[in-house]
Amino acid sequence: MTIFMVSMGMTMPLTGYLGDRFGKKKIYLIGLSIFLVGSLSGALSHTLGMMIASRAVQGMAGGLMMPIAMALIFQAFPREERGLAVGIYGVAAMVAPAIGPTIGGVIIELLPWNFLFLFNIPFGLIGLIISSKYLIPTKPDPNLKFDLAGFLLVTAGVGAILFALGRGSTWELLTQPFSLLLIGGGVTAIILFIIYEQRQEQPLLELSVFKVPTYAVSIVVTASASIGLFSGIFLLPLLIQNVYGLSEIQTGLLFLPAALCSGLFMTLGGKLLDKKGPRYVVPPGLLLLAATTFALGNLQLSTPFWLILLINTVRGAGLGMSNMPATTAGMNAIPERLVAQGSAMNNVLRQIFSAFGIVFFSIYYEVRRAQISAVSGLAGEEAALQAINEAFIFSSILMLIVVPISFILKSKPNNETKNS
Repeated sequence: MTIFMVSMGMTMPLTGYLGDRFGKKKIYLIGLSIFLVGSLSGALSHTLGMMIASRAVQGMAGGLMMPIAMALIFQAFPREERGLAVGIYGVAAMVAPAIGPTIGGVIIELLPWNFLFLFNIPFGLIGLIISSKYLIPTKPDPNLKFDLAGFLLVTAGVGAILFALGRGSTWELLTQPFSLLLIGGGVTAIILFIIYEQRQEQPLLELSVFKVPTYAVSIVVTASASIGLFSGIFLLPLLIQNVYGLSEIQTGLLFLPAALCSGLFMTLGGKLLDKKGPRYVVPPGLLLLAATTFALGNLQLSTPFWLILLINTVRGAGLGMSNMPATTAGMNAIPERLVAQGSAMNNVLRQIFSAFGIVFFSIYYEVRRAQISAVSGLAGEEAALQAINEAFIFSSILMLIVVPISFILKSKPNNETKNS
């Protein structure tokens, strides 16, 4: 999982340049083809090293496809229809992580492990055929120069930070000298990248988009929502299996309705965004997300499973109304020529904050469970429940803080955007 995340994060900053230089459709098709190669290679793996390399190839493909997909949507739809379009696109992003583990579990139970990779190939081939036929080509810019120094700095920085976070699942691992060196080196490389890019006529990433308030706020909102999303993905399985002693199947049932509800409200929220603007969608979504996350932080050992299922399903609606609509509002606010770069930066930061969220909640759970058990003498399940409750409450407070900030989001570009 770590190598996939690192490879994807290191590739994403390059997609803005590649899409503008060679055409977005071409890069998307190349990314999809690379994913198929990685899947086939993974299925044919005979060693752990080959399997890890195959996951790295898949991560590279994902890093090419995700930002370019968003840019292609913005190219295909006018501003007043993008909310719904991005909402429909976001359904896959929410449903896939929910059903993926369940499908993977069934495959492992019934078929050889190779089918975990082979399962991707038919869908990838269908996607390749449909994309080749229906995606509209964009005009490449052969005069665009490649910012090699900027690329080396940002990939080194992002890669080092993601690798350190990926291996730092415990406090001991995160505070090892090697991990601290990676984090320090990664942060230094990012700072040098920011300084360097501001002096370039053709930077790899146009950082001036962060001067657009709506885009900057959209990053804050999506970061908060991503941390909230992954807090649930990490903490809820611990809650269901370690505290309540329920099965993995019941854990999967907990996530599927939430994902479907999130997908539904992404489309409804996107449609409302197109008609009314982000202020009517994102702040209510964040409030709902904060309230339901707070409710998850007040569970008891006697809480029935159906109530947890209901809370998490409603929580999915809050995620759907806050995450993708905020992203759409931010992308709408920047100049059209910078959409690919804006999408790349949004996705890179989303990956970093998601990884940070998983590491933070993993360490918090580990440390607090041990402290609670040692100080109060509570049983293992009770100590685990209290640690999980505290983590959910902290997550809800973070989202609540972002609510007033989200009112800065605007539906139309302003003069500052045009100047940028």
